[in-house]
Amino acid sequence: MKQYGAEFFGTFWLVFGGCGSAVLAAGFPGLGIGFVGVSLAFGLTVLTMAYAIGHISGCHLNPAVSIGLWVGGRFPVNQLLPYIVAQVAGGIAAAAILYLVASGAPGFDVSKGFASNGYGMHSPGGYSMMAAFLIEVVLTMFFLIVILGATDKRAPAGFAPIAIGLCLTLIHLISIPVTNTSVNPARSTAVAIFVGDWAVAQLWMFWLAPIVGAVLGATVYRFIAIGDDK
Repeated sequence: MKQYGAEFFGTFWLVFGGCGSAVLAAGFPGLGIGFVGVSLAFGLTVLTMAYAIGHISGCHLNPAVSIGLWVGGRFPVNQLLPYIVAQVAGGIAAAAILYLVASGAPGFDVSKGFASNGYGMHSPGGYSMMAAFLIEVVLTMFFLIVILGATDKRAPAGFAPIAIGLCLTLIHLISIPVTNTSVNPARSTAVAIFVGDWAVAQLWMFWLAPIVGAVLGATVYRFIAIGDDK
C-alpha cells in the first residue's frame, strides 16, 4: 500500500505541477511562462518526485511507464493494475484541486481546454490525428529508452532522476504545439474528465499511443542493452 500511495501522491504532483503551470501560469498577462516554462514544470515534477519516492515505488507516475517497465522485465505484472489505478486516481485528485483554484479567477472557462490533450481542431497547432498519434508514440518510446537506460544497474548511480526529468522537459518542448503533450494516460485522463465533450472523445488516443510507444521503447532497449556488458 505504501507503493500505491507513493504513486498516488507522485502523480498528483505531476498533474498539479505540470497542468497547473499550463492553466495558471502559461499565459499570465505580461509574465506568462509560456511553452518553455510549462515544459520545465513537467520535467521538474518528475525530477523532484523521483528523488522523493523513487526508492519507495520506482516513481512511475504514468500507466505507460509501468507497462513499459513490465515489458522491459523490470516490473511484476501483478502490480500493474494497482499502480495504474493509483496513478489515475492521483491525477484526478490533482485536477480537481486545480479546477477549484482556477475557477476562483474571473472569466475561467474549463471548456477552453484545461490543459487537455487533443488533435485536429483541438491540437494547439491544428495537427492531424495521424501526426498526433505518431509523435506520442515516438516520444513515449524514447522516454522509456531513457528511463530504462538511466535506471540500469550499469548506469552512473544517482543521476537517473535528472536524465528522466530533462527527457520529459525535452518531450514537452517538442510536442506541446502538436498535442499539448501527453505521453501519460493518467495525466490526460485527469484533466479530460473535467472538460468532458471533445477531450473525453479523443482520450483513447492518449491511452493507446503512449502504451504503444512504451512497449516499443522497452523492446528496443532490451534489444540494444541485453548482453552489452559481456
